[in-house]
Amino acid sequence: MNKAATMEIPINSNGDTGTLTEDDSLEQAAKLQWSLEEKVGSSTSTMDLQQVMVSGPNLNETSIVSGGYGGTAEGIIPTSSIKGSNMHHSSSSSSVADEGSRGVAVEKLDFVKKWGLNTYKCTKQMISERFGRGSRTVDLELEAQIEVLRDTKRKYESVLRLARALTNHFYSMVQTQHALGDTFADLSQKSPELRDEFGYNAETQKLLCKNGETLLGAINFFVSSVNTLVNKTMEDTLQTIKLYENARLEFDAYRADLEELSLGPRDAVTMVRIDGAQAQYQVHKDKYERLRSDVVIKLKFLEENKVKVMHKQLLLFHNAISAYFAGNQQQLEQTLKQFNIKLKPPGADKPSWLEEP
Repeated sequence: MNKAATMEIPINSNGDTGTLTEDDSLEQAAKLQWSLEEKVGSSTSTMDLQQVMVSGPNLNETSIVSGGYGGTAEGIIPTSSIKGSNMHHSSSSSSVADEGSRGVAVEKLDFVKKWGLNTYKCTKQMISERFGRGSRTVDLELEAQIEVLRDTKRKYESVLRLARALTNHFYSMVQTQHALGDTFADLSQKSPELRDEFGYNAETQKLLCKNGETLLGAINFFVSSVNTLVNKTMEDTLQTIKLYENARLEFDAYRADLEELSLGPRDAVTMVRIDGAQAQYQVHKDKYERLRSDVVIKLKFLEENKVKVMHKQLLLFHNAISAYFAGNQQQLEQTLKQFNIKLKPPGADKPSWLEEP
């Protein structure tokens, strides 16, 4: 409050306005101003204290003064800047994690988009081929070889099924001969009057049982080799053929898409789409040709392997069957040695008494 203002409001001791001297008026005005500032300050500080007690200190608005009392504003350091510097590392690491998860989500979305587009094109091409409205790439020689392989696999599966049935039936016969031989041997001990008759019948059944077990070893080796040829070698080639047929379908789908775009208008947007379709067409063409080459190579090696394996197995099967039914035990054993077949001793498949539960 300036000097002029204080002289306009003179107050005497009785509360009435009156004339005061300049010094007295200044003294009264100073006291009045001090009294008003004290009341306002006390009420403000009381309100600030109540706010702090209720809501706590607001660190974001707190300032640290560097310097003495009455310093300039340049020495004031807001604590919000200190808090931000302390949390800078954690916020940056969390932002990096958010960017990483966002990148993974974008990659998954892009993969699903490409997969959906590819599935749509291939389904469209498949339906067009089935109803005769679309064209397809045909390799007559290769498709004939593939059809021969599938027919051969079906016939070999039939041979394998019959050979397994023969093995099961012959195994049952051998077990019956073994039981019959034991029965004849037991009766030869208990029937003195028929000891010789029961005795040589028992020896005959035991010999047949031994030869039968030898023949079973040969047949089991035949079945195992044919099973490997059919369910592993041929199946591996057929899996490659499936990949080749899928690649052929994709190649025709993208070829048809490129041809359709090429027949349309040649504006800027269409040219960009044609360039993209051309790139996709080239990618699937390379894939198709690579798998076609793989199929040709596998079919060639499969044919050579099939001839080699079946030549050996058919010779084994013929010699073993002929020797068994001719009663030539030495020839039967020689056949197994020729093909390096080792018979398991009786009871080898059964666990020992230590391994039994």
